Amino acid sequence: MRIVFLNSLERRTQEDRTVEAQIWIGEDEGIWYMGWNELEQEGQRETIWFEGASWSEMLLVYRHRLAAKLSEGFRPIIDGIWDERELAQGRGMAAQRLICYSELHPNEEFYAELVSWRRRKASLERKAPYLIASNRLLKLISVFCPHSKEELLQLPGVGENKANEYGAELVELSMVREQPRAFPLNWVEERIDDEVFRSWVYKQKEAKYRAEMEKFSLRRKVLECLAEGQNISDICLHSGLERREALELLESLEKDGYQLDDLIKLELQSMPEQEQAAVWQAFEELGDNLLKPVLLRVFGLEATENSQVDLLYERLRLIRLSFRRNAGSVRKAV
Repeated sequence: MRIVFLNSLERRTQEDRTVEAQIWIGEDEGIWYMGWNELEQEGQRETIWFEGASWSEMLLVYRHRLAAKLSEGFRPIIDGIWDERELAQGRGMAAQRLICYSELHPNEEFYAELVSWRRRKASLERKAPYLIASNRLLKLISVFCPHSKEELLQLPGVGENKANEYGAELVELSMVREQPRAFPLNWVEERIDDEVFRSWVYKQKEAKYRAEMEKFSLRRKVLECLAEGQNISDICLHSGLERREALELLESLEKDGYQLDDLIKLELQSMPEQEQAAVWQAFEELGDNLLKPVLLRVFGLEATENSQVDLLYERLRLIRLSFRRNAGSVRKAV
């Protein structure tokens, strides 16, 4: 096997002992290998992180597993193993330090109160809770306890619109709480150890890259289902996706250039060709941005109250995939 990348890292333990490690990437006859060697008291222990033909997948695993090790306190002996520019000081990192502090010093009681407020507000306004305020923002409020709109605006994730819409209620809830220290919050930087903050940042990266790996794995699983000629129900069964999620992923794959003709034909085989032609014509006349006008044009107002309305929308989305690809081909030809 040919080693194409190697770098050394080390970590200081609480007992002031140095743990040495190496991360490496190798290639052998088109197969990529990646591993982690850690020097322990009883000798060197090697762990294979990846073995496969996909360079893209290997990079995802590399980022995720390396971020996990960096979050544990390992640091590269040779610079360049990570883009340290992302850890530079600046407005973005100042916001990250506030978020880090809020997670390291939680106020669970006030946070639970804010979550209850958000739940009531979302129910009253018929909105998803995250549109009212994210968990991260509620944690920031629960920890720093802003006592005015101006102080609330100093928290990451609060803009003028959100402050105008919900600021008065949030400040009212927060006013009765004691602040850890007064605003402005430039004192936070002094309260967070640089190494603790660095490890926290890498922990966030680990979570981000884990999500990317899961997304990559899901796409690959769906592509395998398509190659086997499976329908949407089978794709949902093997991937764990809901039908709407599966359709959204299929639309993403179509944008990336994957051919879905066989699947579309399979799913529409019970739909009369006359109806398919009517849907296609409606897309030509009304455009393909919105589905409801097309539904009303082809199936009438009563279709919106039909128990099969979800199936009709699903068919419209499938036909739209073919329509958009055909429209794209026409534009290229012109």
